[in-house]
Amino acid sequence: MIFRMLKTYSCLLLLAVFLFSVECNRIRPVIADETTYIESIEEWQHQRLERLRSKNGWLNLAGLFWLKPGENSFGSDPDNDIIFPEKASAFCGTLMLDSGLVTLAVTEGVQITSNDSLLTPLVLKNDHSDQVTHLQQGDLAWYIIKRGDRYGIRLRDHKHPRIDELDHIPSYPIQTSYVVESTLEPFDVPKTITVATPVEGYTESYQCPGILKFRLRGKELELHPFTSGNGYFLVIADETTGLDTYGAGRFMYASPDSTGRIILDFNKAYNPPCAFNPFATCPMPPRENFLDVAIEAGEKSVHLY
Repeated sequence: MIFRMLKTYSCLLLLAVFLFSVECNRIRPVIADETTYIESIEEWQHQRLERLRSKNGWLNLAGLFWLKPGENSFGSDPDNDIIFPEKASAFCGTLMLDSGLVTLAVTEGVQITSNDSLLTPLVLKNDHSDQVTHLQQGDLAWYIIKRGDRYGIRLRDHKHPRIDELDHIPSYPIQTSYVVESTLEPFDVPKTITVATPVEGYTESYQCPGILKFRLRGKELELHPFTSGNGYFLVIADETTGLDTYGAGRFMYASPDSTGRIILDFNKAYNPPCAFNPFATCPMPPRENFLDVAIEAGEKSVHLY
């Protein structure tokens, strides 16, 4: 009898220790040092603005021109098929689209470079290639993008006035309560989710590994993440969307931390490229990622166009 009682007591003690350990892991704070965390978000916000204003950022986009099959003349003269800004040569040349290949022919006497080399007729590699062909004339730079079965020119102006117009990104105050731990409930087989974009007839498809479940503002919520490297890319909408925040949703990234926890940091919810100019092609939130709560964290709307 005594042996059985001791055995039962030992089992109960082990169970209590296990449950205590689980509870400690569950309630451990996501943010250990609030001051350090706030400083890290402020630095993230600064770097985010610098990236937007950089040579390869989204603020200098100056045009998106879709090519028609066959010959497409381009330059600043209105008689061209594709009309560039006035700082371009009047007649730069032609872009021939044939069976998915885009070939550049430069008008005699016009200087267009790629990697600082003057160009002769050249087949251009688009943004789905390993090495994109980047072209430049003065302040203007461009390359070919492929969206579905369409090909277009993405044009940049490295001295676009929009670069200086944005000196900060409006954001909500940084709040640690918007940093939460989530749990991934994986699907047996990853699910393909197709989302709309601003480009008519063009959608994008992503692999969704499961459902992220979390608690925020007293509500049990779910998001469908897209696989991105070792982490997750999220396109979200909430009750601030179209009011304080951009009408086509916001982006986030999440990755397991050093302990394996998947942390959702809504202070890093940020505007997609389409919020800064009309020439980007951005995925919109899937219906599964419309949250019935106001996420008053992260970036707010900007009004540049």
